[in-house]
Amino acid sequence: MSDAHAIRLKRLKFRAWHRGFVEADLILGPFVDNHARDLSEAQLDTLEHLLDQPDQDIYAWIIERVPTPPEFDGEIMNMIKAFRDVAHKSLGAPHGG
Repeated sequence: MSDAHAIRLKRLKFRAWHRGFVEADLILGPFVDNHARDLSEAQLDTLEHLLDQPDQDIYAWIIERVPTPPEFDGEIMNMIKAFRDVAHKSLGAPHGG
């Protein structure tokens, strides 16, 4: 991994975890932690563009409170929604043995 790519990922992680809207942080931060290193440059571009949007809008799209605008309704948003669904199910699973 190039230094420029490593720096890009580090910045992206910071942006995902420091949204200022806790609900968005708790979805976007772990998503970036788990998936960003495997994304293509084009996918990272899309993710960065998504993170330029207001937190409340992104969160509403992720939880499907409102339809995702066509500009963002693609592979990355689908990956984030699937990640949220998996994370939500694992949090709701019974604990213990």
